[in-house]
Amino acid sequence: MLLKQFTTLFICLLFVQVGFGQKTWSLTRCIQYAQQNSLSVKQGQNQIEQAQLSEQEARYSRYPTVNSSLRGGVNFGRTIDPTTNDFINETVLTNSLGVDAGVILYNGGRIRNQIKQSQINVDIAEADNEQIKNDLALSVAAAYLQILLDQEQLINANNRLAQTQAQLTQTDRLIRAGTLPEADRLEIQANLARDEQNIVTQQNAVEISYLNLKNLMQINPDEEINIEKIDEIQIPVNANPDGVALTQVYNRAIANQPFIKADQARLSSADLDTEIAKSLGLPVVSLFGNINSFYSNKVLEVTNEGDIVDGPPQSILLDGDRRSIQFPRLEGLTFGKRGYFNQLSDNFGQSLGLNVSIPIYNQAQTRLAKERAQLNILNTQIAAQQNKQQLKVDIQRAIANARANKKQFEASEKTVSALDLAYINTEKRYKLGAVNTFEYTTAKNNLDQATIDLIIAKYNYLYSLQILDFYQGKRLELK
Repeated sequence: MLLKQFTTLFICLLFVQVGFGQKTWSLTRCIQYAQQNSLSVKQGQNQIEQAQLSEQEARYSRYPTVNSSLRGGVNFGRTIDPTTNDFINETVLTNSLGVDAGVILYNGGRIRNQIKQSQINVDIAEADNEQIKNDLALSVAAAYLQILLDQEQLINANNRLAQTQAQLTQTDRLIRAGTLPEADRLEIQANLARDEQNIVTQQNAVEISYLNLKNLMQINPDEEINIEKIDEIQIPVNANPDGVALTQVYNRAIANQPFIKADQARLSSADLDTEIAKSLGLPVVSLFGNINSFYSNKVLEVTNEGDIVDGPPQSILLDGDRRSIQFPRLEGLTFGKRGYFNQLSDNFGQSLGLNVSIPIYNQAQTRLAKERAQLNILNTQIAAQQNKQQLKVDIQRAIANARANKKQFEASEKTVSALDLAYINTEKRYKLGAVNTFEYTTAKNNLDQATIDLIIAKYNYLYSLQILDFYQGKRLELK
């Protein structure tokens, strides 16, 4: 009887909501919205982009490096003129330009392994972010079911209040008829007050549950949302946790859980750390090249070559005879500053070479890097094994909870059915005055508590089934 009233009221509330055209949120939509707006998911996406940038950096390390330099300065006092290599004691303005290029030809496969490792790190970041989304989906499903549970509890509380009010009316009628004493009315009024208090408690529970869901979805607490109403949530017909085997669920979880894929990728990345560490002890062969030029403000150039003319006669003694001889001399020779671009052209130089660096002793860094990489592999293997063991324990617990919740739900159904019949019989006898108010109230309270237990058992069972679906990679949804 109580279940029928609950179903009727629930359907009425559903039509009222649809009539007002309010926006509703299904479980699927809540999960999608939460995943799109979650700060944790956004951080995970940033980690993916950082890993992708590291991958690009590793790829670009194969390419040559080209750098240019431009240097200018003033030298005071005794210094060397870079254009003549002469010592001078003057203020000299200098300027040099150059372009250097280099490319690594061989470094023990370090670049190749770093590229592989960076690609694996991208896969790890993507798997970690997918795991964040999966965990968030499970949290949203729990919050969603909690709202449905609290709403159903609220409906049940309103039903109890209506029944208590009807009981009070019936009691007043029996008191007026002299069948019941006046004091029986006090017990009904106390129940009425408790029912009203319980409604307030359940209303607050609904609001708190909505706040929890909004927080997961990153929705402003002031914004009004309404989850999708289902006429009456039913346990799936094909639900049979007793027939679920641990090995079956575990194997599916190993195949679809992102954190398992991330652990496998971390092992591959740790193996590459060892190869990268080995390359530190191998030769590095690189090709380099350079072009350069420079300028000085002390470089001169001939602006007028002048003329060779005979000098004035000079008397010299030659073979015992004094003779007059004219020596030629250069007249009109002038100098100017050599131009900037002319000097760059004059001083233009190039170089090309091959460099081979062979590690001999580097303070045991190579050996320590290898040992550190080996320890990292061991730690990664242990962490992966721990995660698998924890997954197996979690699945076993989920199966056990589902089986226990199923039994609890079935037992609660039987209890409600039996107490409902007992309440109907007591109600009939109460109207005839065959039982007192205390017996009638006790029967009603027993049925109310059993109904509450049934609602809780149903949603616990539903959530445990959702967890099993989660481990098997199934979509979280309510039907």
